Amino acid sequence: MKIKQLIQTYASPLNDRYQQQLLPGQRRAMDAMLACRSHCGEFYSHCDECSNRYITPLSCGHRSCPQCQHHLGEAWLQRQQLKLLPVTYFMVTFTLPFELRDTAYRHQSIMYDLLFRAGIEALQTIGKNNFKLSLGLTGVLHTHKRDKGYHPHIHVVLPGGGIKIDEPGKAWQALPQDFIVNEFALARIFRGIFLRMVFEQSISIPSGIPKQWVSNIRNVGRGKKALQYLSRYLYRGVISENDILSDHQGQVTFRYRDSQSKKMTTTTKFAVDFIWGLLKHVLPRGFRRVRDYGFLHGNAKKTLKRIQLMLHVKLPTNPAVKSPMICPTCQQEMVIDLVIPKSIPRLFTFYKTMNIKIPVPQVPS
Repeated sequence: MKIKQLIQTYASPLNDRYQQQLLPGQRRAMDAMLACRSHCGEFYSHCDECSNRYITPLSCGHRSCPQCQHHLGEAWLQRQQLKLLPVTYFMVTFTLPFELRDTAYRHQSIMYDLLFRAGIEALQTIGKNNFKLSLGLTGVLHTHKRDKGYHPHIHVVLPGGGIKIDEPGKAWQALPQDFIVNEFALARIFRGIFLRMVFEQSISIPSGIPKQWVSNIRNVGRGKKALQYLSRYLYRGVISENDILSDHQGQVTFRYRDSQSKKMTTTTKFAVDFIWGLLKHVLPRGFRRVRDYGFLHGNAKKTLKRIQLMLHVKLPTNPAVKSPMICPTCQQEMVIDLVIPKSIPRLFTFYKTMNIKIPVPQVPS
C-alpha cells in the first residue's frame, strides 16, 4: 500500500477535517509525495551499445517521502563510518515529557533546536566537569514512537573517550565502560538546561511539568549498529510502505515492532487520522535533523585525524566512486541526453477538490 495512493484517495476528507491545522510544510510534503516519479520531471538517456532509449521519471527528493533519498541515508552512514574510532560507543537518549509535546509541536523549529542544544550541553558539561574531556557527539532528532505517535526525542551517539582539556598535546583518554553518570542525574541536568532555554525564548510552559524526566544511556559496542539504526529515518518518512498492510473502507492497518514484546504487531486507524499522524512528523523547512559536535564536527577534521592517528585507525586510501547508470538490456554504461528540471506541482489542491465519494467511517465525538 502506497502513501501516495492514500493521499490521492483521502485528500478531500483529510482537508475537510484538518484544513485549519495543515501547515504549509505539510502541504508541500503531500504535493511532493503525490508528484514523486510521475509529475516531478524526467530525464532522457540512451545506450550507444544497443541503441535503446529510456525516459525515466524523477523522484521528488522530499525527506518525508518513503520512496526517496535512500542513497543519501547510505551516503551519511558511510561518512559516519569513516569517523568511527576503535573504542566503546554509547547512545544517550533525551526525551521530552508528555506535557510538553503540544508546546513542542506548536513551536517546532525552536523546541527541536533547544532539544539538541540542551542535550549536547548536558553531555559536554558532564565531560568537562567529571572527566576534564572534550567529547565528540552526533545527535539525531526523532519525532515518532514505534507506533508512529508523536514523541519528540534525540539520540546522541558518542565515542567512549575524548580529548583532555588541560593537555597541550591534546592526548586521548577513554571513558569508563559504565559510562558517565547516573541516568537520573543526567536527566535532571538536561531538564534544568532545557527549561532555562525555553524561558529565554519567552515560550510559556504548561502546568504540571514533572520533576523527573527521562534519559537513557546504552553501551552500543563499536557504534556501527547504532549509526545504522539512526540512518533509517534521516532521509525518508517514518514508516516503510511495506508496513502498510491494507486500506479497507476508510481504515488503514499497519504493523510495527512493539517496544515491550519486541514482536511485530498490527493496529488499525481511520485513514485520515493515519495520514495526519504521518504529517505531524514533517520537519520545518530547512531544519537539520542530524548534527555533529566537538571533534566530530565538520570543522574539526584535523582534530579527528589526529585522534585517529593516536588510536592507529587505518583509513581507506581509495575514495568511493559513484556507480554509473547501466543499461538494463546490455549492461553497458548509458549516456544522459536531457534532464527536465524538477518541478513539483500543487497536486494536493487538485485531489482535494475532486470530491471523491469514499466510505469514511464517522469519527466518534
